[in-house]
Amino acid sequence: MTARILGVDLGTRRIGLAVADVEIGIARPLATLNRGASHDEDAAALSRACGEQAVVELVVGLPVEARGNEGEMAASAREWAAAMGGRLGLPVALRDERLSSFEAERRLGRMPRGRSGGAPSRTQRNAYRARIDREAASIILQDELDARRGVTSVRPSASDRLQSDPQEEQ
Repeated sequence: MTARILGVDLGTRRIGLAVADVEIGIARPLATLNRGASHDEDAAALSRACGEQAVVELVVGLPVEARGNEGEMAASAREWAAAMGGRLGLPVALRDERLSSFEAERRLGRMPRGRSGGAPSRTQRNAYRARIDREAASIILQDELDARRGVTSVRPSASDRLQSDPQEEQ
């Protein structure tokens, strides 16, 4: 099995995952996990996915604000990414994820209507959101792969390596 990179779209309730073979460089949606109650629970779930996919690196989406500033959500994502990298023993890259969920929704289209043409059920909404999370992870990962190859993207291109001290990057 070839080495792979795992893309992560971190949410408050779910974690969207995507994977790409290092040699091929094309990201594809993989799975959506429910967030655990702790970093240890998230790491256990990610560890299973990383083992199954022969993952050698994580690329975690960094929720940068529209103006390019890093707020509370970005700080939380940096903390989570550092915790996952340490627990899994894998290098972690952070990737600007601005508009990735919006782009994922654009790609997948509107949420389907319910069975009788009415509002979708809770199960349908949850399944659609899980697809969005996986697709967003794929977009984040593809942006990172393209940036590494020097491919110009219309999406935000700020990429950085996770540092032990986030203050060093400012």
